[in-house]
Amino acid sequence: MGFWWLWGARGVSVLGDSLGLVALLLYVQGATGAALAVGLLLLAGDFVPGLFGALAGAVGDRFDLKRVMVGCDLVQGVLTVGMAVVLPPLPVLLVMVAVRSVAATVFQAASRNAMPGLVKDEQLEAANSALGAGTNGLEAVGPLIAAALFLVTDVRGILVIDAATFFVSAVFLSRLPGIPRAEPSGHSFLRDARDGLGYIWRAKAVRVIGIGFFAVVAFNGVDDVAMVFLAKDELHGSDSASATLYAGVGIGLIVGFMILGRYAGRFKMPTLMLIGFAVSSLGNLVTGLAWAIWAALALQVIRGLGISGVDVGVNTHLQRVVPARLRSRVFGNLYGAIGLAAGISYVLGGLLLQQTDARTTFITAGAGGLLVTVVTAIGVRRSGDGERERPVRR
Repeated sequence: MGFWWLWGARGVSVLGDSLGLVALLLYVQGATGAALAVGLLLLAGDFVPGLFGALAGAVGDRFDLKRVMVGCDLVQGVLTVGMAVVLPPLPVLLVMVAVRSVAATVFQAASRNAMPGLVKDEQLEAANSALGAGTNGLEAVGPLIAAALFLVTDVRGILVIDAATFFVSAVFLSRLPGIPRAEPSGHSFLRDARDGLGYIWRAKAVRVIGIGFFAVVAFNGVDDVAMVFLAKDELHGSDSASATLYAGVGIGLIVGFMILGRYAGRFKMPTLMLIGFAVSSLGNLVTGLAWAIWAALALQVIRGLGISGVDVGVNTHLQRVVPARLRSRVFGNLYGAIGLAAGISYVLGGLLLQQTDARTTFITAGAGGLLVTVVTAIGVRRSGDGERERPVRR
């Protein structure tokens, strides 16, 4: 039952996040009229928290996980209320969004750490799949709900709803049972953060997975930027058709998580991760060759299937093999690095897009991701991690 309280908490807060993001993007665009301002807002939400991944993970390894998650939701809720009431100027808003995103990073690391304490080891694949399907499904419908809400309210009203979802999530999380804790290290906070980084560097199998994941995202994250140019310039689609393409990955994610909920246990998790790397990268490569909007949509659905495999494979494997006393730090560092990789991809991929075209950008991204997959597979094999699937709790 404890897992379903976490599932509900994540679902409702992710739905609120997607509503709030739409509201903030429209507010910044309307207030400034500058594309740069919109880009800075996205970087504050994705890139900046990555700089604090090591510290964010250390919080979950030092304190009670249930209290950490509830506290993160309350911090995010209060900050969102402040945004709704004040609608601050851009510099202040960027700081508030960055702080809220750091709290979200702490929450993510703690929630991933909590999973082995809420479900049995043999249920981890199904639980991670269910969590992914629920959160991605609600995130996908968020913009549609936001569009409907704008008929009856404004930016302030939607931000108030976003804030409310954090408080509802905190209530759900308060119903969680006690989650077993690892013994505290007794070291300082900064020493714990440093030890988390040191563990990743020393543990070859974890290091290989982390570097591979980072590199795949650094190549492929540019699809968010290039998609609209592919749709409008190369495929001559309308605004509506362009928007539809962005739904492809979401559809693939939901379908992929539903399939993995039944069949993920048949794979070793590093193998599932590598399949996900390959399929998601191949999805971008062949999207660059698409001849019509519907073909590009179908190929992005395939990319979403691959991303679901990466999510379940990476999270389940690390939940099993990383010692409990270090698990939050590993997840904090991992997803912090993924945020940095996405930011790098936006910048470098955007430059490539400016110098070439969307087709070249997609093909380059996919080919780079496939090359990384091969190198990572060699690293996983040499580390022996593909044969190691037994849980490590201490």
